[in-house]
Order: sequence, then structure tokens, then C-alpha cells
Amino acid sequence: MTSPLPYLDSAVPLAIAHRGFSRQGLENSLQAFSAAVDLGFRYVETDVHTTSDGVAVVFHDATLERVSTGTGAIAALRYTDISKARIGGTEPIPTLVELVSALPDTSFNLDVKDAASIAPVAAVIEEYGLHERVCVASFSDRRRRAVLKRLSRRTASSAGMASTAAFVLLGPVLPRPLLRRLVSDVDCFQVPLRFRFLPVLTPRFLARAHAVGIKVHVWTINDPALMRRLLDLGVDGVMTDRADLLAEVMRGRGHWPGS
Repeated sequence: MTSPLPYLDSAVPLAIAHRGFSRQGLENSLQAFSAAVDLGFRYVETDVHTTSDGVAVVFHDATLERVSTGTGAIAALRYTDISKARIGGTEPIPTLVELVSALPDTSFNLDVKDAASIAPVAAVIEEYGLHERVCVASFSDRRRRAVLKRLSRRTASSAGMASTAAFVLLGPVLPRPLLRRLVSDVDCFQVPLRFRFLPVLTPRFLARAHAVGIKVHVWTINDPALMRRLLDLGVDGVMTDRADLLAEVMRGRGHWPGS
């Protein structure tokens, strides 16, 4: 079995700040990411969309309205228009380049939200040498694989929905070699506790993933008691909107800087 990629090679479970940390609703802003880093986080999760003129920006939604002063679809707007919008009325929408430049010691979980972002995400990873500090993620396995194909060397990669569903549904019946072959380009699963009516994060799912050398991160967990239960179960990472609470849980387990 291969040794873990640098992004995943950790003696303790990964604590991942989902869209940074902001109790004021400033998700995916440089202020939110800096706040998570100030709490001690080494990993942040974010989303990438790309403007009509090819600029990759850090933003979750396809449109601007929910959390910013802007309007319209990112894919239909030029960056000059995006740059005028303010998250929560105060914070600019960062470009991917601005994010990785602002946090030179941080690792990034990049959720590639659209096909237009494939080339820009790969280009930023290459230009800034982020291969050891990035996990490429997407709900779409096609987008995820398209980014990986453009890279000069491997990065960690999280399964898309199709790969995860195949593992969940076929895991109980396939022998281990075939199961590993089914997800041969996957390094970790990043999953919710359940998807609609179907439980996903179960002890058996976790055991099967670990048996074929795949890490498991769970999202988005904001309750300290649940964080502790999942860590006791053996998950390899927790994503949270409440970075302050997860930091305290990790500190209590001796898994935090200065603890």
C-alpha cells in the first residue's frame, strides 16, 4: 500500500475550516480564512468558480446574491464586476491567487464547482507549487479527474459523488482488490453523515475505506459532542463551520498547537 500523500500524511485527524471561519457570515473571505489560521488551523476548505474572462474566484454559490452585494451568475460576469461585490457588505470576493498568496503555510481543500474552473485551478497549483498542500475535490468526478490530468505531479484527491456512491453501494459485496480498483484514483472520501435517506458515514464504511488505504473526512460538523464521537470512531478529518469549537475539541485531545 502506498504511503499517504503529504496533504493526508498526519499523525492526528485533520481539522478543516469549512469556508474559513466567520460568525458574521463572511464565508470564503480572506478575513474568514485568516481567522481560521489565527485559531491554529492548517487546513481550510473552499470553493472555486470562474468568471467569464477566466479568473478563478473563491466563492461557494454559482450566483452572488446569497452572501454578497453583487447580483448575477459568476460564469456570466467579468472579474471587474465581481471585484465590486462585497461579502456581507464589507469583504471583497478573493481570487484563488489572492487566497494562496495570503496563506503561504496553509493547505487547501479546493472544491472545483464548474468546468470553467478546471484549467485555472490546475494552473494555480502548478504556478505556486501547491501539489503537497492541496486536495482536489468536486462533486463531479469528471471535473476532479480533469484537474488531475493537467498537473505535473500528484496531489491528494477526494472522490466525487459517483465514486462515493459506487463505494457505498458495492463495498459490502466486492472483494477488496476489486473495491480498490473501483476507486483507484481516490485518496480520500469527504462525506456527510447521510445522503437523503441513506447513511454514508458508518463504522463499516469507515472500516472498508481504511482497509483499502483511503482516508475519510466528514462534513459539515458543528456540534462538539458529535465531533468527539466521530473522532472516537476513527475518522481522519472533520470539516466544520465552527472552527472555534473544533479547535477546542482538538485541543482537549492533545491534537492542537500548544495543547
